[in-house]
Amino acid sequence: MKNLNIGLVGYGFMGRTHSNAYRRVSNFFNLPYTPVLKAVCGRDEAKTKAFAEQWGYESTESDWKKLIARKDIDAIDICTPNDSHAEIAIAAAKAGKMVLCEKPLGRTVAEAAKMVKAIEAAGVPNTVWYNYRRIPAVTLAKQLIDSGKLGRIFHYRAVFLQDWTINADLPQGGAGLWRLDAKSAGSGVTGDLLSHCIDTAMWLNGGISDVTAMTETFVKERKHTLTGKVEKVGIDDACAFIGRFDNGSLCTFESTRYARGHKALYTFEINGEHASIKWDLHDLHRLEYFDYRDESITRGWRSIHVTDGDQPYMKNWWVPGLQIGYEHSFVHQVADFLQALGDGKPCRPTFRDALESDKVCEAVLKSAATGKWQKTKVDWKPDAKAVAKKK
Repeated sequence: MKNLNIGLVGYGFMGRTHSNAYRRVSNFFNLPYTPVLKAVCGRDEAKTKAFAEQWGYESTESDWKKLIARKDIDAIDICTPNDSHAEIAIAAAKAGKMVLCEKPLGRTVAEAAKMVKAIEAAGVPNTVWYNYRRIPAVTLAKQLIDSGKLGRIFHYRAVFLQDWTINADLPQGGAGLWRLDAKSAGSGVTGDLLSHCIDTAMWLNGGISDVTAMTETFVKERKHTLTGKVEKVGIDDACAFIGRFDNGSLCTFESTRYARGHKALYTFEINGEHASIKWDLHDLHRLEYFDYRDESITRGWRSIHVTDGDQPYMKNWWVPGLQIGYEHSFVHQVADFLQALGDGKPCRPTFRDALESDKVCEAVLKSAATGKWQKTKVDWKPDAKAVAKKK
């Protein structure tokens, strides 16, 4: 096996999940590459050093540009707030580094498109961390759909509910609350939570063609952590939209951070002509399945316990009956990235795949602002002024 030297940018929640995945993957998967925790980068030197010591990084940097410039770094993993994704990814691609980026890809379609252009011009391996694809029960759902067991798909419905921002005294902005600051995040639950639902949905059921949406910001003003001033809140606290897939099936999506009692309730259900499936993050190792073709006297919903060795990813873990959890979805993404790298194939979702999710998110927000249906199949082009200047 060859070593792949990782340079991580950011040491927050996602920095922990990714670091854990890099550390564990080679213990359970036989891969052509072994990730090496070469360096972690963060603005707070003391916290960065403490993180490096805890997770086993060999060195630290306080400037991501210096990290990218290092010749001993093969891949840049971006775990920073959304407003820095584009700048770091584009610089890393130009430096010839592989790039792994947290979701959503960009705050806007225009920003994400620039990232795709840079990545594809450089020809570097890339992926975006939409990790829910890699939960075995969700991957099994993909296999069932692709096999034709559900038949023609009629409906797709997804929900992602949280309750952590209900407190009106909660400030916006800063290290822990950047998701409430539109300048940093781009949007609220649409880009943070629904982007996950949208990516999973399009992976399972194909592209989404058009949408109509509504959003709401329940607390209009919050104190900003960085300025100390009470400022207008620019993100969406809640979003609900309906739409249509390219295959003609209908979809409903809902997300909010104002659903008291829910910390991370992510569910989806898919109804087809022959069968239906549903999945719940709180019971993530199970896939619920109903098949109308079963004998009538025993027909009903069955709960598939996804732990057997012939089910997705599970042969690499424990004996049947012993389940795995949230953290393992990141281990699976690292494993898939390293295997794809060895095979010379893309690891999906690529930047271009993630751009499609950004298009849907932007169409949703535009629909909510205009009160009109919006198409998602919007072609993006390089900035005309930039092209002219380059010539």
